[in-house]
Amino acid sequence: MTVLVVLVVVLAGLAAAFLYRLITLRRGGTAVILRSLPAAPGAGWRHGIFRYGENVLVFYKLSSLRPGPDRRMVRQTLDLGERRRPEKSEFDIMTEDIAIVELFDADRRYEVAFDRGAFTAFTSWVESRPSGRSRRPRPGAGGAR
Repeated sequence: MTVLVVLVVVLAGLAAAFLYRLITLRRGGTAVILRSLPAAPGAGWRHGIFRYGENVLVFYKLSSLRPGPDRRMVRQTLDLGERRRPEKSEFDIMTEDIAIVELFDADRRYEVAFDRGAFTAFTSWVESRPSGRSRRPRPGAGGAR
């Protein structure tokens, strides 16, 4: 009897985690396929969504039950690398219309696959970030007057 109760509680917990993740993903975002580099050719791709705000980009994997984002990247540390089209075995999960771009986040490297419209929007978001030099301290924030 105790085993059955424990099993029911564990299954209820997994169902709640799945439902929470599903609701989180249904709130919207940009559909992407992401992989960490270095990776074997055609391997390591994960489907998910990007959500980007004013200063932070978050990635949610579709196949994860984690309550929060699977990756978090700060806008100021992002740089775009080379752009390419899918190759060989990547056509199993992508179409010819997909753009793949290398993404650098501080000390990490990724490849991200977008459809053309999402790629344009993401590129604009990354490139329109304010430079670190343009930030001025708020009046009255810290320091003597």
